[in-house]
Amino acid sequence: MIEGHNLTRRYGAVAALRDVSISVPEGEIRGLIGPNGAGKSTLIDVLSGRAENASGRVSIQGRDVTQLSAQERRVAGLGRSFQRTNIFANLTIADQLEIAGFTVSEANVDEVMAELGLLEVANEVAGQTSYGIQRRVDLALALIGRPKVLLLDEPAAGLSAAESIALSRHLRDLVHRWKVTVLIVEHDMEVVFSICDRITVLHLGQVLTEGTPDQIRTSPEVVKAYLGSAA
Repeated sequence: MIEGHNLTRRYGAVAALRDVSISVPEGEIRGLIGPNGAGKSTLIDVLSGRAENASGRVSIQGRDVTQLSAQERRVAGLGRSFQRTNIFANLTIADQLEIAGFTVSEANVDEVMAELGLLEVANEVAGQTSYGIQRRVDLALALIGRPKVLLLDEPAAGLSAAESIALSRHLRDLVHRWKVTVLIVEHDMEVVFSICDRITVLHLGQVLTEGTPDQIRTSPEVVKAYLGSAA
């Protein structure tokens, strides 16, 4: 559903990504983990068209989108959320979702708000709501238009353990019903191991390994590079 081939991104002499290739089949929830600085957010930026000085090829549903802008990739069926909430703090929740709907052919605003429990707070100013609600608004913005592919950069960041698990279970149910393909960056290993079908591990800008949650949990090289004794 989404593929990246030989993706490289440099910051001067430093390579944040080095010849990374990744392929996520339709309907899969793929986890993307690794130590800080491994290149996870950089990979999300490259796939979504938000990275300069990047090389390689990106395709969505077999269509080469390498030369398309982030906005054009959105129209092509790619949605994404951000590590730091990318909401309009001074707008109501309903207003900003309506604005997001202008960029897609199917502005399913009410459907998205209902799915994420936002109908009761639709007319509240986003910046005046709780952080948990703001995280859901950020996810809602990515889901407008029913994207075929969803790139999520730490959607549970800053949430309590209970909030993280509740969000992850709801997300898994939603993407399966909507038949969305997901690539998710997440530091909360309980979330990753509970909802992901497969996991790709990055280390120093390269793919260290890939496998099922059980394979990753017990991989000696992953434990050494990232998970530690807690695995």
